Amino acid sequence: MIKGAIVMHDLRLIHTDLKPENILLVSADYVKVPDYKVSSRSPKDGSYFKRLPKSSAIKVIDFGSTTYDHQDHSYIVSTRHYRAPEVIFGLGWSYPCDIWSVGCILVELCSGEALFQTHENLEHLAMMERVLGPIPQHMLKRVDRHSEKYVRRGKLDWPEGATSRESIKAVLKLPRLQNLVMQHVDHSAGDLIDLLQGLLRYDPVDRLTARQALRHPFFTRDHDRRSCIL
Repeated sequence: MIKGAIVMHDLRLIHTDLKPENILLVSADYVKVPDYKVSSRSPKDGSYFKRLPKSSAIKVIDFGSTTYDHQDHSYIVSTRHYRAPEVIFGLGWSYPCDIWSVGCILVELCSGEALFQTHENLEHLAMMERVLGPIPQHMLKRVDRHSEKYVRRGKLDWPEGATSRESIKAVLKLPRLQNLVMQHVDHSAGDLIDLLQGLLRYDPVDRLTARQALRHPFFTRDHDRRSCIL
Protein backbone atom coordinates (compact mmCIF):
# COMPACT_ATOMS: atom_id res chain seq x y z
CA MET A 1 0.00 0.00 0.00
CA ILE A 2 2.78 2.43 0.90
CA LYS A 3 4.79 1.30 -2.11
CA GLY A 4 1.72 1.97 -4.22
CA ALA A 5 1.55 5.51 -2.83
CA ILE A 6 5.22 6.01 -3.72
CA VAL A 7 4.59 4.95 -7.33
CA MET A 8 1.54 7.20 -7.65
CA HIS A 9 3.21 10.20 -6.06
CA ASP A 10 6.32 9.77 -8.22
CA LEU A 11 3.98 10.02 -11.20
CA ARG A 12 2.55 13.24 -9.66
CA LEU A 13 -0.76 11.44 -9.08
CA ILE A 14 -2.94 11.75 -5.97
CA HIS A 15 -5.31 8.81 -5.54
CA THR A 16 -7.69 10.78 -3.24
CA ASP A 17 -9.77 7.73 -2.28
CA LEU A 18 -7.55 5.20 -0.55
CA LYS A 19 -9.61 2.90 1.67
CA PRO A 20 -9.75 -0.85 2.42
CA GLU A 21 -12.28 -1.48 -0.36
CA ASN A 22 -9.73 -0.17 -2.87
CA ILE A 23 -6.91 -2.42 -1.72
CA LEU A 24 -7.23 -5.99 -2.98
CA LEU A 25 -5.25 -9.19 -2.65
CA VAL A 26 -3.63 -10.17 -5.94
CA SER A 27 -4.47 -13.85 -5.39
CA ALA A 28 -7.54 -15.45 -3.82
CA ASP A 29 -5.61 -18.60 -2.85
CA TYR A 30 -5.52 -19.37 0.85
CA VAL A 31 -4.48 -21.97 3.41
CA LYS A 32 -6.43 -23.18 6.43
CA VAL A 33 -4.70 -22.97 9.79
CA PRO A 34 -6.01 -23.69 13.31
CA ASP A 35 -7.56 -20.71 15.05
CA TYR A 36 -6.25 -21.08 18.58
CA LYS A 37 -8.25 -18.10 19.79
CA VAL A 38 -11.53 -19.92 19.30
CA SER A 39 -12.83 -21.36 22.55
CA SER A 40 -13.01 -25.08 23.27
CA ARG A 41 -16.79 -24.85 22.98
CA SER A 42 -16.52 -24.67 19.20
CA PRO A 43 -17.80 -27.73 17.33
CA LYS A 44 -15.13 -30.12 16.14
CA ASP A 45 -16.11 -29.90 12.49
CA GLY A 46 -13.30 -27.75 11.22
CA SER A 47 -15.01 -24.43 11.95
CA TYR A 48 -12.20 -23.50 14.33
CA PHE A 49 -9.86 -23.05 11.38
CA LYS A 50 -9.20 -19.70 9.76
CA ARG A 51 -8.17 -18.90 6.20
CA LEU A 52 -4.94 -17.04 5.53
CA PRO A 53 -3.95 -15.79 2.07
CA LYS A 54 -1.02 -17.64 0.51
CA SER A 55 0.37 -14.37 -0.76
CA SER A 56 0.42 -10.96 0.89
CA ALA A 57 0.75 -9.20 -2.48
CA ILE A 58 -1.85 -6.47 -2.93
CA LYS A 59 -2.95 -4.02 -5.60
CA VAL A 60 -4.55 -0.59 -5.40
CA ILE A 61 -7.67 -0.05 -7.52
CA ASP A 62 -10.30 2.59 -8.37
CA PHE A 63 -8.48 5.49 -9.96
CA GLY A 64 -11.70 7.25 -10.95
CA SER A 65 -11.03 10.18 -8.63
CA THR A 66 -7.27 10.26 -9.10
CA THR A 67 -5.87 13.59 -10.20
CA TYR A 68 -2.52 15.06 -11.16
CA ASP A 69 -1.15 17.47 -8.60
CA HIS A 70 -1.10 20.35 -11.11
CA GLN A 71 -4.77 19.92 -12.06
CA ASP A 72 -7.67 21.76 -10.46
CA HIS A 73 -8.69 20.04 -7.24
CA SER A 74 -12.23 19.28 -6.12
CA TYR A 75 -13.30 20.88 -2.86
CA ILE A 76 -14.04 17.56 -1.14
CA VAL A 77 -12.19 14.29 -1.75
CA SER A 78 -11.76 10.94 0.00
CA THR A 79 -14.40 8.71 1.57
CA ARG A 80 -15.47 10.18 4.90
CA HIS A 81 -13.69 7.84 7.34
CA TYR A 82 -10.35 8.35 5.56
CA ARG A 83 -10.62 12.09 4.87
CA ALA A 84 -7.76 14.31 6.03
CA PRO A 85 -8.38 17.39 8.21
CA GLU A 86 -7.09 19.84 5.58
CA VAL A 87 -9.82 18.59 3.24
CA ILE A 88 -12.57 19.18 5.83
CA PHE A 89 -11.23 22.65 6.64
CA GLY A 90 -10.96 23.62 2.98
CA LEU A 91 -7.24 24.36 3.26
CA GLY A 92 -6.32 22.70 -0.01
CA TRP A 93 -4.90 19.21 -0.40
CA SER A 94 -2.17 17.30 -2.18
CA TYR A 95 -0.19 14.06 -1.73
CA PRO A 96 -0.43 14.15 2.10
CA CYS A 97 -4.18 13.47 1.94
CA ASP A 98 -3.31 9.98 0.63
CA ILE A 99 -0.89 9.50 3.52
CA TRP A 100 -3.58 10.38 6.07
CA SER A 101 -5.82 7.76 4.47
CA VAL A 102 -3.02 5.19 4.73
CA GLY A 103 -2.71 5.94 8.45
CA CYS A 104 -6.44 5.43 8.97
CA ILE A 105 -6.30 2.16 7.04
CA LEU A 106 -3.40 0.82 9.10
CA VAL A 107 -5.29 1.55 12.33
CA GLU A 108 -8.29 -0.27 10.89
CA LEU A 109 -6.14 -3.27 9.98
CA CYS A 110 -4.86 -3.25 13.54
CA SER A 111 -8.19 -2.92 15.36
CA GLY A 112 -10.68 -4.37 12.88
CA GLU A 113 -12.80 -1.20 12.91
CA ALA A 114 -12.71 2.14 11.11
CA LEU A 115 -10.91 4.72 13.22
CA PHE A 116 -13.40 7.55 12.66
CA GLN A 117 -16.90 6.12 12.31
CA THR A 118 -18.94 9.25 11.70
CA HIS A 119 -20.95 11.11 9.08
CA GLU A 120 -20.62 14.66 10.42
CA ASN A 121 -17.71 17.04 9.95
CA LEU A 122 -17.67 18.51 13.46
CA GLU A 123 -18.00 15.09 15.08
CA HIS A 124 -15.25 13.83 12.79
CA LEU A 125 -12.92 16.64 13.86
CA ALA A 126 -13.79 16.07 17.52
CA MET A 127 -12.93 12.39 17.09
CA MET A 128 -9.56 13.40 15.66
CA GLU A 129 -8.84 15.54 18.70
CA ARG A 130 -9.93 12.74 21.02
CA VAL A 131 -7.58 10.24 19.37
CA LEU A 132 -4.69 12.48 18.30
CA GLY A 133 -4.82 15.57 20.53
CA PRO A 134 -5.68 19.23 19.78
CA ILE A 135 -5.77 20.51 16.22
CA PRO A 136 -3.03 23.15 15.70
CA GLN A 137 -4.13 26.75 16.14
CA HIS A 138 -2.64 27.85 12.83
CA MET A 139 -4.94 25.43 10.99
CA LEU A 140 -8.02 26.53 12.90
CA LYS A 141 -7.26 30.17 12.05
CA ARG A 142 -7.09 29.45 8.31
CA VAL A 143 -10.32 27.48 7.81
CA ASP A 144 -12.39 28.58 4.83
CA ARG A 145 -15.87 30.09 5.02
CA HIS A 146 -17.54 26.69 4.68
CA SER A 147 -15.78 25.37 7.79
CA GLU A 148 -15.58 28.41 10.04
CA LYS A 149 -18.77 27.25 11.80
CA TYR A 150 -16.76 24.41 13.33
CA VAL A 151 -14.43 26.82 15.13
CA ARG A 152 -15.26 29.15 18.00
CA ARG A 153 -12.92 31.41 19.91
CA GLY A 154 -9.86 29.80 18.44
CA LYS A 155 -10.76 26.20 19.13
CA LEU A 156 -13.05 23.47 17.88
CA ASP A 157 -16.68 24.21 18.80
CA TRP A 158 -17.05 20.98 20.75
CA PRO A 159 -19.03 19.71 22.62
CA GLU A 160 -21.13 22.89 22.44
CA GLY A 161 -21.72 22.44 18.73
CA ALA A 162 -22.59 18.73 18.94
CA THR A 163 -25.83 17.71 17.27
CA SER A 164 -26.80 15.24 20.02
CA ARG A 165 -25.74 13.55 23.24
CA GLU A 166 -25.17 10.38 21.24
CA SER A 167 -22.62 12.27 19.16
CA ILE A 168 -20.77 13.36 22.30
CA LYS A 169 -20.81 9.79 23.62
CA ALA A 170 -19.45 8.48 20.32
CA VAL A 171 -16.47 10.82 20.67
CA LEU A 172 -15.86 10.18 24.37
CA LYS A 173 -15.68 6.44 23.95
CA LEU A 174 -12.67 6.68 21.63
CA PRO A 175 -9.26 5.94 23.19
CA ARG A 176 -6.03 7.79 22.51
CA LEU A 177 -4.11 6.43 19.54
CA GLN A 178 -1.41 4.76 21.63
CA ASN A 179 -3.95 3.07 23.88
CA LEU A 180 -5.93 1.84 20.89
CA VAL A 181 -2.86 0.28 19.30
CA MET A 182 -1.70 -1.35 22.53
CA GLN A 183 -5.09 -3.05 22.88
CA HIS A 184 -4.39 -5.02 19.71
CA VAL A 185 -0.61 -5.30 19.29
CA ASP A 186 1.42 -7.67 21.45
CA HIS A 187 4.86 -6.60 20.25
CA SER A 188 6.49 -3.68 18.48
CA ALA A 189 3.62 -1.44 19.56
CA GLY A 190 6.03 1.45 20.05
CA ASP A 191 7.25 1.39 16.45
CA LEU A 192 3.71 1.13 15.09
CA ILE A 193 2.47 3.98 17.27
CA ASP A 194 5.35 6.19 16.14
CA LEU A 195 4.66 5.36 12.49
CA LEU A 196 0.96 6.13 12.83
CA GLN A 197 1.66 9.39 14.60
CA GLY A 198 3.79 10.38 11.61
CA LEU A 199 1.13 9.40 9.10
CA LEU A 200 -1.65 11.12 11.04
CA ARG A 201 -0.04 14.48 11.74
CA TYR A 202 -2.60 17.23 11.33
CA ASP A 203 -0.46 19.59 9.30
CA PRO A 204 0.11 18.05 5.86
CA VAL A 205 3.50 19.80 5.69
CA ASP A 206 4.68 17.82 8.73
CA ARG A 207 3.11 14.51 7.72
CA LEU A 208 5.43 11.71 6.61
CA THR A 209 5.79 11.19 2.90
CA ALA A 210 5.33 7.71 1.47
CA ARG A 211 9.09 7.28 1.09
CA GLN A 212 9.74 8.41 4.64
CA ALA A 213 7.12 5.98 5.91
CA LEU A 214 8.75 3.10 4.04
CA ARG A 215 12.03 3.84 5.83
CA HIS A 216 10.39 3.83 9.26
CA PRO A 217 11.79 1.34 11.83
CA PHE A 218 8.42 -0.42 11.99
CA PHE A 219 9.19 -1.80 8.54
CA THR A 220 12.98 -1.87 8.47
CA ARG A 221 13.37 -3.85 11.70
CA ASP A 222 11.16 -6.77 10.63
CA HIS A 223 10.90 -7.92 7.01
CA ASP A 224 8.08 -10.41 7.70
CA ARG A 225 5.94 -7.71 9.27
CA ARG A 226 6.71 -5.27 6.46
CA SER A 227 5.54 -7.59 3.69
CA CYS A 228 1.94 -7.77 4.87
CA ILE A 229 1.33 -4.01 5.00
CA LEU A 230 3.27 -2.50 2.11
